[in-house]
Amino acid sequence: MARVKHTPASRKPARKKAPSASASTPQSQSPRRSERRRTQEQPQSAETQGGKKRRSKPGAAALREIRKYQKTFKLLIPAAPFIRCVKQITNQLSTQVSRWTPEAVVALQEAAEDYLIHMFEDGMLCAIHAKRVTLMKKDIELARRLAGIGRPW
Repeated sequence: MARVKHTPASRKPARKKAPSASASTPQSQSPRRSERRRTQEQPQSAETQGGKKRRSKPGAAALREIRKYQKTFKLLIPAAPFIRCVKQITNQLSTQVSRWTPEAVVALQEAAEDYLIHMFEDGMLCAIHAKRVTLMKKDIELARRLAGIGRPW
């Protein structure tokens, strides 16, 4: 049997309706002012301008974010939740200490972030050593164990 190209059936041209008597008025020919304003106010998106929104490759945005945070010197943990956490721990350990100077809290926050960053770096090295890209809980546990942090016995 011969191969045949299947094409969709051609459509019949749509019939135009006869213009009604109300269509000849000047108001119906031009759009209303409110409709014109609505169309002018709507911002043009990438799709309506003729192009598509560019989609980056998987992981490219993550690498961009890593580079961004490596360049910055500002603290990554938000200050207000960190201060609340410090005050809560202070109240649990000692009721006598209730006030912190801002410099002490900033120094404590810098030390905490530095500790966490180094812990994640060591954990990532353990993950890479295991021929993985994903950081897992066991990598951080191994990094802590190798560093001698944690159990004193």
